[in-house]
Amino acid sequence: MKISELDEAIYNRYIAPSRRPRSKKAGLEFELPIVNTAEKAVDFSVVHRAAELFAAEFGFTGISRDDDGYIYNAADHLTGDILSFDCSYNTLELSFGAEENIHDVDARFRKYYSFLKYELEKDGHTLTGMGINPNYKVNNNVPVKSERYRMLLHHLSSYKKYGNSVPFHDHPNFGLFSCASQVQLDVEEEYLAETLNTFNRLEPLKAIMFANSIWNEDGADLLCSRDYFWRNSLHGLNPHNVDMFGVEFESADEIIAYIRSMSMYCVQREGKYINFVPTPLTEYFSADSIKGEYFDGISYKQIDFRPELTDLEDLRSFKFEDVTFRGTVEFRSVCEQPVSEIFAAGAFHAGLLENLGELTDLLKDDHVIYHKGYNAEELRRIFTGRKIPEIFDRDEISKLLLRILGIAEDGLEQRGFGEETYLEPLYPRAEKLMSPAAEMLIGLKNGKATEEYISEYGRL
Repeated sequence: MKISELDEAIYNRYIAPSRRPRSKKAGLEFELPIVNTAEKAVDFSVVHRAAELFAAEFGFTGISRDDDGYIYNAADHLTGDILSFDCSYNTLELSFGAEENIHDVDARFRKYYSFLKYELEKDGHTLTGMGINPNYKVNNNVPVKSERYRMLLHHLSSYKKYGNSVPFHDHPNFGLFSCASQVQLDVEEEYLAETLNTFNRLEPLKAIMFANSIWNEDGADLLCSRDYFWRNSLHGLNPHNVDMFGVEFESADEIIAYIRSMSMYCVQREGKYINFVPTPLTEYFSADSIKGEYFDGISYKQIDFRPELTDLEDLRSFKFEDVTFRGTVEFRSVCEQPVSEIFAAGAFHAGLLENLGELTDLLKDDHVIYHKGYNAEELRRIFTGRKIPEIFDRDEISKLLLRILGIAEDGLEQRGFGEETYLEPLYPRAEKLMSPAAEMLIGLKNGKATEEYISEYGRL
């Protein structure tokens, strides 16, 4: 296949949908840890019961069931809302159909969350707002029995075949206990490059405010461990599939070239997923055949198959800012937040996108964190740790964050829905440089129990 043909296919899938006037709609997704309050593994029967009751209560009719007949996905076709279990039954995901007014999503979230929490608590379980399931060590971290999740864990677990090509961690099941808060926002084609560049520069500062996934294993000492899990897994074999952008884009053509450099690792054939060695798109689509393996219901079988251009639909990217096939950019670097503050991150991104030019100018001219010998990716790694090095002035960082919050607040006021109230929890975080993870770490050192944080961060 010629590169021009591949580029045209990439353009049609990822760029062409953004060739329309931008709406103010936001698509929000929340991944919430399920916790057994007896400090034991989550009892999946409790989760299955709650899912059945939820689907009946709210009329979610688009039901998908796993190999054992349990609900793992249920959709409301009227609103576009979805209840699902992200990789495992230890994580509940609530995804919402895109709405212009975040308050409308908030109202539905409150109903869904209150119902689910009430039903789970009847049987000694609860929900909380953290980026790592606090009981991950005792939970039964197994994937949902479905083609997709079986494929994913099988793929990630094969990292030992690749030697030391990446400093792999030994947690290929990280997707079964890590949780994120994600938002998708419409972006027009002419602003795609600026959006990716500017929000890429913002990532180090986001780590300071939104970190909520403490991790101190593997020699790591992190307040925000999401980056580490993806970057040092098999997903990171090709660094262009994960983490931040190491380049600045000047055009949509350069974004297409970047996507072309990403790797494929799975496709679907006749309802089955096929895994194979992660292969850059240019190599994949120029090959006559690819060797892979699939699960036949009993064991894994080898297979040779021919690439097809429609396989582009199975490209999996895990960038912090991800261009989607919906004409949106998905912002996906934020840990799940305490539930009472769960809409802050989505509102923050929506407000900033409304004032993109002002944010761009501020970060281009910044000397508070930039121009000190580190690029954006290096700064993000620094600020996901527990300490801000002395080379950076904490007071100046605080002032910079407050200016950014002001830009976001102005943007939300322009949207006209009164959504700026969602930013209120972020001001004390910016003033004190205190993320939920940093606050929790201090509390734990002072004798506060993890169970108290499970309750506090799970409170609506």
